[in-house]
Amino acid sequence: MTEEQTANPLRWTIHDTNPELVEPLRAKLSEVVDPEIGMSIIQLGLVRDMSIENGIAHVKMILTTPFCPYGPALIEMTRQKAVEALNKPVTIEMIPDMWDFSMMEDPSALDWGLYA
Repeated sequence: MTEEQTANPLRWTIHDTNPELVEPLRAKLSEVVDPEIGMSIIQLGLVRDMSIENGIAHVKMILTTPFCPYGPALIEMTRQKAVEALNKPVTIEMIPDMWDFSMMEDPSALDWGLYA
């Protein structure tokens, strides 16, 4: 699903500063899937911002739950996929925002029945 096809697309800092990197980055980060939910971190809206400063990419992200048992693995996979997409060093900053369903790119995806 491309950014134009989503109901709730995120707008990252790189949309303005490096728009040519948005789609390759989204494609790579879409490969990072939350194993409990079965959806990508892009679909879930876990990547809240992405910027590039002084040749280093900075990702701000959240997890679906603060005590996610897969959190460390998701964070490392996110970093690795961002490095692959951007060919730059990447830092991950966990921000304190709480995730909720409204952050999903396409909340209608909940129709698959896991959540009521």
